[in-house]
Amino acid sequence: MKLELVLAAGFLMFSNRHCKVLVTKKGAIRPNGTLLVQCVAMLDRRLIIGAIAGALCALVFLIFWQYSATLFDFSAASAVSNGMDREGWKTAKATVFWVGEGATEDNAFIHNSASAWDEDWEEHFGGVDDPEERCGYQPCAFTPKENPFYVALPYNDMRRDKRKNNSDMIPWNESSARTTLLKDRWIEVRLRGKSCFGQWEDVGPHETDDVDYVFGDAEWPANEQGEWAGIDLSPAMRDCLHAGDVSEVEWRHVANEAVSQGPWLDIVTER
Repeated sequence: MKLELVLAAGFLMFSNRHCKVLVTKKGAIRPNGTLLVQCVAMLDRRLIIGAIAGALCALVFLIFWQYSATLFDFSAASAVSNGMDREGWKTAKATVFWVGEGATEDNAFIHNSASAWDEDWEEHFGGVDDPEERCGYQPCAFTPKENPFYVALPYNDMRRDKRKNNSDMIPWNESSARTTLLKDRWIEVRLRGKSCFGQWEDVGPHETDDVDYVFGDAEWPANEQGEWAGIDLSPAMRDCLHAGDVSEVEWRHVANEAVSQGPWLDIVTER
């Protein structure tokens, strides 16, 4: 029945005035096709060709309309456009930071001898994670005591030793928790199709309460300073991804069991 109606619409699109009058007189299109035969008999060869073309166009439109949801994944396209796809990926500019970095304009004059969750980060790490003098994924001067694959994201669930009210946006939140539930969590970062994994060890760049970006639906980070970055990468993460000082990457939260095998598992921070 649908096909017949489509074909009828195509014929009528290119019919002459007499055929249209006939339709008006005869009433609605009948499923037995009698009216179509009457119309076709009144058309010359040129109009018949045009009518067939119109019918085919109408048929193609119907097929496209019915099956567009399967031909095109509109939900995925929409998710990518707002910075997050169906698997939790978000897009951000990434900058580089490191344990022991001095206070400069680039990091809002905040030194990285301490982190948001560790006042003695440099000591616990084993020294300054020099971004230039590298031996593989480690600083040449020493073997790190903690994972050299680490990142910072712009949200801290703690404020003055108390958990923030908006920490309930964390998917793995525990209402009874008294300390951070973010430190040491795994983050997957992807650049040009290559993924590397790092542990969340500090807060930034620049922002500390951007929960809508880190866990919500915000398209981009709230940070409007410097490069407007949404994630900081350690030197090991930078080298693993072949990133520059500033790169546009994708990142997402991952559970422990979703972390792939790689050099990021050689030393795992668990403190």
